[in-house]
Order: sequence, then C-alpha cells, then structure tokens
Amino acid sequence: MTQDLNLFEYTPITERPTITWPGGARVAVYVGLNIEHFRLGSPSTSIWPGTADLVPDALNHGWRDYGARVGIWRITDILDRHGVRASVLLNSDVVHHYPQIVKAGVERDWAWLAHGQTNSILHTGMDRDDERRVLTEITDTIAEGTGHRPRGWMGPGLTETFHTPELLADLGFRYLLDWTNDDQPYPLRVPGMISVPYSVELNDLMLFGTGTTGPEFLQIVTDQYEQLHAESAHSGRVMALALHPFSIGQAFRAKYLDRALAYLAAQPDIWLTTSDEIAEHYLRTADPRRG
Repeated sequence: MTQDLNLFEYTPITERPTITWPGGARVAVYVGLNIEHFRLGSPSTSIWPGTADLVPDALNHGWRDYGARVGIWRITDILDRHGVRASVLLNSDVVHHYPQIVKAGVERDWAWLAHGQTNSILHTGMDRDDERRVLTEITDTIAEGTGHRPRGWMGPGLTETFHTPELLADLGFRYLLDWTNDDQPYPLRVPGMISVPYSVELNDLMLFGTGTTGPEFLQIVTDQYEQLHAESAHSGRVMALALHPFSIGQAFRAKYLDRALAYLAAQPDIWLTTSDEIAEHYLRTADPRRG
C-alpha cells in the first residue's frame, strides 16, 4: 500500500528557533547501546550471508551471541571508566534470556528504550489492534524487568507501521529514534511525541560491516563531534553513537571505543547524557513555534 508520510513537517535546520542545552553545552551526546535477542531459527543480522538461511546457523548466531556473553561486559567496563550512562535499545526478550545484563544496567541507572520483542522479528505487517497488543506486551515486559516504563522507541531494524507513533503515545512514550533524518530533535504530528536523532552512519555495525578499521572509527567519532560543535554556536546539536556488543565489543575493537569516549568526555562544551534526558529537556524547553 502506498501512503504519503504525514508524521512530520519539512523544516530546514537553518530556519528553526534556537535549541539550548543544560550548562551552556553545545552538543548533546548519547550512547545508543543495542542489547538484543536473536532467535536461532530466524535469519537476522549476519556476518556471513552464506549460512544465514540454515537452521541452525551456528556461524552467525554464535557471532551475535558473543555480544551477550562477552562483548556487553567489555563495553560496560569502558562506559564505567568514563562515567557514561548507556541509552539501551532493549528487545523485551532480553529480560527473560539475559537477566544479568538487565540487572547490571539497572545498577548503573541506564536509560531503557523499547526496541521490539526480538531483532529476529521486524515491527511490521500488523493491523492496529494486533500492534497495540504487541506494543503493550513489549512495554510491560521491559517495565517489569527494569523497573522503568520506557519513554523512547526504536523498532527492530528501525521499523514501524503508520500507526506506531500514535499507539506508542497512548502507552506513555514521548519519542522515537527511527527517523534518522536530523541533527536536532523535532516535534511529530502526534501530540506529545518527538523525534530524537539516531544514526545509521555513526553506527559500529554499519561502519565495521563495510570494512572500517578501529583507528578509522576513532577518527570518524572525532570528526563527527568537531563538525557538529562547529555548527552549534547558535543552536544545539545531538550526536548519537550507536553500538552493538557483538561488533564494537570484539576484543580488537574495544580499545578504540575506549579512546573515543575518552575524547568525548574531555570536551568542554559537551552534554554527555541519555536520549531520555535529551527528549525531556527538549519537550520542556522547546520554542512552541518549532516546526
């Protein structure tokens, strides 16, 4: 079915009221940490497509499972070292399959966003009633597991239906990450809902999947921050660093994340925060004339 998108207006970044961040910061930065569950019998994110349709697919499933068994703990140590709270894109199935990860995140006061049930199922192909039921189950599971009802959403594979934003608003959500089309938050045409920037470019899975090396990753993070900082003299920007434990959590890559966060933490005009806090601040302070 073809349908025009009516979720948001086109407003050039050059024609918007000023955004300010706490403490006079110019760039708000958050770490979007994807903590996901993958079903053994379903094709999903793969490092080698040649076996992706096999059941079992030990090669690709094992690669993904490394993230939950090893990579996440390596990343957690790095985040702790730099005082960074993760913004977790959480499949609700993680609550049941990897409770130790959820416990570690709760102890660190991580922010929890809903990221579907599992990354083996895209959030599509549902009628409105079925989707409402699925979203309610996902939200309730994450709330029970973390002690916090999620306020942000990113679909598995950044997928939505045309009904998703309204249904999420009914469940108390305030923002989406799916629409990766801006360096600033902006309002949606759903009362009380906004889009917060996420990145499919500054994203370990996309970068390393196309041959980017660890040193190049570090340079890309630095270049991204420097450019956004240069553009933010009159209005704040958002920088999202998207991570996956089975990718950046590999031993030979982790030190470059460590160095990237050390660089960011040392910047004087940075607000190193969570996506929840970015959304809350924007909703509280944004000029009502913003389009």
